[in-house]
Amino acid sequence: MSTLTEADEVLAELRQAGKLLLTTHENPDGDALGSLLAMHWVLEQLGKDSVMFMSPDEFPLPYEYRDMVFEGLVGAPPEDLDERTIVFLDCGNIDRMPVDFLKGEGLHILNVDHHHDNTRFGTVNLVDPEASCTAEIVWRLARELEAELTPGIADAMYIGLVTDTGRFSYENTSPDSHRMAAELIEAGVDPHLVSRRLYEDLPFRRLQLLQRALASVERHDEGIITLASLTRGDFEATDALETDSEGIVDHMRAVEGTAVAVLVRELLAEDRRGLRKVSLRATDGRVDVSRIAGALGGGGHPQAAGFTTELSLDELVNRLRTEVAAQL
Repeated sequence: MSTLTEADEVLAELRQAGKLLLTTHENPDGDALGSLLAMHWVLEQLGKDSVMFMSPDEFPLPYEYRDMVFEGLVGAPPEDLDERTIVFLDCGNIDRMPVDFLKGEGLHILNVDHHHDNTRFGTVNLVDPEASCTAEIVWRLARELEAELTPGIADAMYIGLVTDTGRFSYENTSPDSHRMAAELIEAGVDPHLVSRRLYEDLPFRRLQLLQRALASVERHDEGIITLASLTRGDFEATDALETDSEGIVDHMRAVEGTAVAVLVRELLAEDRRGLRKVSLRATDGRVDVSRIAGALGGGGHPQAAGFTTELSLDELVNRLRTEVAAQL
C-alpha cells in the first residue's frame, strides 16, 4: 500500500469488527460491484456478520453484471445499524451514496477508495490513488487478512480490475495490475469468459442505441472534443434501459485527434426530467476530465469522470469547450 499507516489501521478495524455493512456509490460500475462483493465474501470467510447495502433503485443492474449474485444484500437500513462498522468502497464522496441513513451522526465509517479527489469522509480512510482500482486495494487487504482467494472472490476482483483499467488500456494500468490479474487467473478466473460477459453477448437493443448515438456525433474545436448524445426518444424507440448506454463513450474516445470524448444522455426517471447525465473520457494526459466534472458538480478520475446537469445541450457544449480550452 502507498499509505501503510492507513492500511494497517483499516486492517485492524476489519479484524476487530464483528458486524459490518458494506456499500458503494450510486449507479455502481464494475469496480464498485466487484469490490463490494469481494470484500463481503472475504469478511464472511473471516466469520464476520457482513451485509451489503444498495438502494432498490439501482436494480436492474447493467446487463453485463447480470451474473453477479448479491446474497446478503439489503435495500433498507438494518435494525442493528448502530452496531455495525460501515465500509464505503470505491466512493470518492459520501454524497455519491444519496441515502440519508448512511449520513447520520455517530456512524463508524471505513472509507476504502482509489479516487484521487476522495474527500476522506470516513472515520478511518484508506485512499490510494496509485491503485488501478478499488478492487486492487481489496485484493491487497485480502492478502493481509490471509483470506483464501476463492474463484468467486477472484472473479469479482477481476471484474473490478478489467473494467476500471479499460481492459488494461488506461494509464492507471500498472505492473501491479498485471500481477494481480495473474494471481486472479491462477485462482480460477477465466479471462475469455469474463470478457464475453462484460463486452459481448449483449442484447441487440444496445447495438440499436449505439447506432443512434453514432448518428448524433459532433466534433468541436478541430476534433479536440468528440461528443454524442441520446434523448429519451432514443431510449424509447429501442426499448433500451439507461444502463444500455454503458460503453458508448469509448467509441468517441477512439476517434483520431480526440482529447475529450463525451456522451450526453437524457435521464429517464420522471422525477429527473430535464436532467442530463454526462460521461467524460480523456484520451491522454492533455486534459484532466475530473477537473471538468468537479466544476460541474460531479467527479471521477483524470481520464474518466461524469456529472449530472440541467444545462441544455447547446449550453453544455459551450461550457465543455470553455473548460477543455482552459486546460490546453
